Amino acid sequence: MNYRHLGKAGIQVSELSLGSWVTFHTQTGVDDAVEMMSAAYDAGVNFFDNAEAYAFGKSEEIMGAALKKLGWRRGSYLVSTKLYWGLHDNPNEKNTLNRKYLLEGITGSLERLDMEYVDLLYCHRADDTTPVEETVRAMHNIIEKGQALYWGTSEWEASQILEAIDIAERHHLHKPIVEQPVYNLFEQHRFAPEYDDVYKKHGYGATTWSPLASGVLTGKYKDGIPEDSRGALEGYEWLQDGLLDEKRQAVVAGLEPIASEMGATLAQFSLAWCLQNPSVSSVLTGASRVEQVRENMKALNYAKKFTPDVMAAIAQVLGDGLPSLTSPD
Repeated sequence: MNYRHLGKAGIQVSELSLGSWVTFHTQTGVDDAVEMMSAAYDAGVNFFDNAEAYAFGKSEEIMGAALKKLGWRRGSYLVSTKLYWGLHDNPNEKNTLNRKYLLEGITGSLERLDMEYVDLLYCHRADDTTPVEETVRAMHNIIEKGQALYWGTSEWEASQILEAIDIAERHHLHKPIVEQPVYNLFEQHRFAPEYDDVYKKHGYGATTWSPLASGVLTGKYKDGIPEDSRGALEGYEWLQDGLLDEKRQAVVAGLEPIASEMGATLAQFSLAWCLQNPSVSSVLTGASRVEQVRENMKALNYAKKFTPDVMAAIAQVLGDGLPSLTSPD
């Protein structure tokens, strides 16, 4: 395993990490989580990602219980969680980054994780109804209280990130250091030119999610939606059109021989491609079985095989106009 700094921060994260979206509680319980996290940790993974909204808090509970069973030394791993969506359908408690919600939200997350602090706390989306300064000050206070060590953003526009950084710098507050954007061979918009100042000037890091485009880039949806797949889960019906999209499936067919020539599975190839971006600190992987974790970790064997000719061949296959597979927020 190789490690990269989280942007300009001193902290380092494994190039591949393990996230819990969809899988923890929805597809796996504590014992499975223990097995998968252990396999990842043994491979050198030191970063485990979660969010308050995942399985309505149950994902945090499962990860917390798994960590207790594993008994790892706290300094040897990093845990992140995210706040925005909320767990209650009430004013001030959903789709917000107001001060009250953030201060109460981190307390709830820490209780579910059974931890004294998280290493990284994200604002899970931007909130156009709360002044950015209120959010920045609340995140600063959370860090000052020792409930989180660093903070970042997820799926924020470049202009919103730059505003948060500017406010923090002007008021000598802890500023965000990392974005968690969707990033895969189909979806690269969070690294568009408008983000140059974010990543290059301010040295923001990126912990990217959905590297396999919800499984499309594994090739498993070529013949429809398997019953045991993410696309068949209740509540994820919105994924199905994108999973079966003809243009995406044509791209998958075009990428398969490139991956095969490299000696990689399509999934390993797609994960390794994400690491070609120097602004990517860590690629979040997901799994519902320990075998998937072990196979995903093998992507590291191919990270240095993306020659200019390979990258050119990929660009030729990709084309334009592919529909998004991100959540319809």
